Amino acid sequence: MSVASAVAEQVLNGLVVGMVYVLLAAGLSIIFGVMDVINFAHGELFALGAYFAFAIAGPLGGAGFWVALVVAPLLVGVVGMGIERLTVKRLYGRDPLYHILLTFGLVLIVNDLITSVWGKSAQPFPIPSILDQPVALFGFNYSLYNYGIIVFGSALALGTWLLLNRTRFGMIIRAGSEDREMVRTLGIDIDRYYTLTFGFGAALAGVAGIVLGAYQNVSPTMGSSVIIPAFVIVVLGGLGSFRGAVVGGLFVGLVQTFARTYAPFLEGLIVFLLMIAVLVVKPTGLFGTSVGAGDHHDGALLHGSGGGVLSAETRAKLGYAGVGALLVVPLLAEVTGVTYSVTLLEDILIWALFALSLDLVLGYAGLVSLGHTLFYGVGAYASVLTLMHLSPSVFVALAVAVAVCAAIAWGVGYLSIRVSGVFFAMITLGFAELFYNAVFKFDFTGGSDGLFGVDAFYGLAGLGVDPGEFAVPLGPFVLDGGVVQYYFLLAVVVGSYLLARRLIRAPFGSVLQSIRESEERASFIGYDVTAYKRRAFVVSGGLAGLAGGLFAANNGYVAPSFLHWINSGEVIVMTVLGGMGTLYGPMLGAGVFVAAEDVLSSYIDQWQLVIGVLFVLFVIFVPRGLVSLPRTVADHPLFESAVGGRFRDRVGGQAGVTDPEVDRRE
Repeated sequence: MSVASAVAEQVLNGLVVGMVYVLLAAGLSIIFGVMDVINFAHGELFALGAYFAFAIAGPLGGAGFWVALVVAPLLVGVVGMGIERLTVKRLYGRDPLYHILLTFGLVLIVNDLITSVWGKSAQPFPIPSILDQPVALFGFNYSLYNYGIIVFGSALALGTWLLLNRTRFGMIIRAGSEDREMVRTLGIDIDRYYTLTFGFGAALAGVAGIVLGAYQNVSPTMGSSVIIPAFVIVVLGGLGSFRGAVVGGLFVGLVQTFARTYAPFLEGLIVFLLMIAVLVVKPTGLFGTSVGAGDHHDGALLHGSGGGVLSAETRAKLGYAGVGALLVVPLLAEVTGVTYSVTLLEDILIWALFALSLDLVLGYAGLVSLGHTLFYGVGAYASVLTLMHLSPSVFVALAVAVAVCAAIAWGVGYLSIRVSGVFFAMITLGFAELFYNAVFKFDFTGGSDGLFGVDAFYGLAGLGVDPGEFAVPLGPFVLDGGVVQYYFLLAVVVGSYLLARRLIRAPFGSVLQSIRESEERASFIGYDVTAYKRRAFVVSGGLAGLAGGLFAANNGYVAPSFLHWINSGEVIVMTVLGGMGTLYGPMLGAGVFVAAEDVLSSYIDQWQLVIGVLFVLFVIFVPRGLVSLPRTVADHPLFESAVGGRFRDRVGGQAGVTDPEVDRRE
C-alpha cells in the first residue's frame, strides 16, 4: 500500500470514529446549550441504545438491524424524556453542580440495570451481510459499513442542524435557551419542549451507541469509555454549540486515529492537552459564546449546610463520642474475632480524609473539582515509589506524597483558577484524565498493572521490627501490628480534620467563604481572590494526596484505577451526601457511602442501583446533605406540632435558624 493510500485509510478511520463522536457530542451539547444540564449519564444512554438494538435485532434475523436502528433510539429518547420529567426538571434554577451529581447517580442506576439484564460480558452485534463487504476505493479495500457510518452520520448531523435552525421547534428551544420566562409568557409550554429536547439528545446518543456497537461489540463499559472524550469534544467546540460538536467530534476522531498509528505514546494524551490549552486560552471553545444561556441559577444551595438544630456544644460532644467509639473498635474486634470491621473502618477513614480535602475547595471556596482524583492517585503513586526506591519509612513516603501533590495542585491551580464555574470543573477533569492516561505509558509506574508488593508498616517500617511478630499484650487485648496500623491511620485523619478546622476558623477561612458567597464583593474590598483560591486548592490537593498515600501504603499497591474519573464522582457524592461546607459532613457522607456499598454488595448484586436511587433522592429532596436532616425534620409542620419547642431546647439550637457563630467556625 502506498503512503497516500495509507494516509487515506487513516483519514477514513478517523472520520468513522469522529462521526460516532459527533452524534454523541451533539446530543450532549444540545442538552447543555438549551437546558444548562451537564449530563454525565449521556454515556449510559449511549450504551443503552446499543443494548436495545442488540435485544431487538437478535430475534428478527437479517432485517433486525434496520428495525433496531429506528426503534432503539426512539426507546432511548423515551427513557431520556422520563429522566427529564422525573428528576432533571426538579433541579432547574440550581447550580449546575447538582445536575452533575444527579446524572452521576443516574450513571450508577442505568449501568446496573444494563448489567442486570444483559450481564457483564461484551456481546457481539453483527451487522447486516449487505454491509459486511469490502469496497475498493483509493487503492485499498474498505468496509462498506464504515462508509455507511460516515454517510449516515453526516446526514443525521445535517438533519439535526436543519431541525434546530429551520423549524418552529428549533426556534422555540433556541428562544427558551435565551430567556425561558419570556417564552412562557408568550403562552408556550417551554417545559414540554425541554422534555423533548432532552429526549432528542438521548436519542442521538442511542444512535451513536448502535453504530459503534455494530462496529465493535456492545459492553456495559462502553458508556464510561466514551463520556470523557465526549466532554472533551464539547469543550473544544464550545459548550452548547452544535457546530462546535460537529467540528470537535471529527477533529478528535482524526487526532486519535493518527496518534494511534504514528505517535502511539501521545494516544490518550494529546486530546486532553488540547482541551486544557483551549480552556486556558479560550474557555468558551472554538465556537462557544457563553457559559450556558439557559436557566440563570442563583447558586443557592452551593454552600455550607450550617449547624441545623444542633448547637456547637452538642456537635462537639458527638464528635468526641465518635472518636471514642473508633478507638475501642479494634479492641472489641480482637475479643469478638470480627476483625473485618477494622479493615472496613480503615477504608472509611481514608475516604473520609479524601472527602474532607474536597470540601475545602467545594464547600468553602465554591470550586467544583471534577478531577480531584488526580491528587489521590498521584499521592498513592508517590508514596509507593518512595517506599520502593527512596526510604522504607512510611512517614517519609507520606511526606513526599503531600509535597508532590501540593506542588502539582499549585501548577494545576495556577492554570485552572483563571477560569470559573463549569469551565473550572472541566479543566480539572482534563488534568486528571491526562495523568490517568500518562501512568499507562511509563515503566516506572508499572503501566496498566500498577505497582504491588509494598510492605510499609506504620511506625515500624525501617526500624528493624518485624510487623508479623509485633504483639504487646494489654490485659485481655493484644496490641498487634494491625491495631497499631489502624491507630496511626485514625490519628492522621483526626489530625487532618483539626488542621482543616483551624484553617477555616482562621481569617483565611472567612475570606474563602466570602469568596464563595460573592467573588465580586470580596475582590472589591481588596482580597486577591485568585490567590486565596489557589492556596485553598494547594491545601486540598495535599490532603487528597495524603489520603491516596495512606491507602497505597495501607494496602501495599497502587494501580491506574486510582486516577479514574469515577473516583472524583464518588468523592463528590460523599461530600454532598454528608453536607458540604461543614468539614465533618463530608466525612460522615464518606462513612455512609462506603459502609452502604460494603453491606449492599454483600447481599445483592444490584447494589449500585440501590445507592444510585438513594443518592438521586438525596440530591432532589435533601440537597444540603445528612447534616441538614435534623433541621429538615424539626422544621416539618407535623414534627413542630407534635413536640413544639422541646426538641430545640434540648439540643441547644433553633429549628430553621442558622447560628452565625456555628457557620463561622464550622
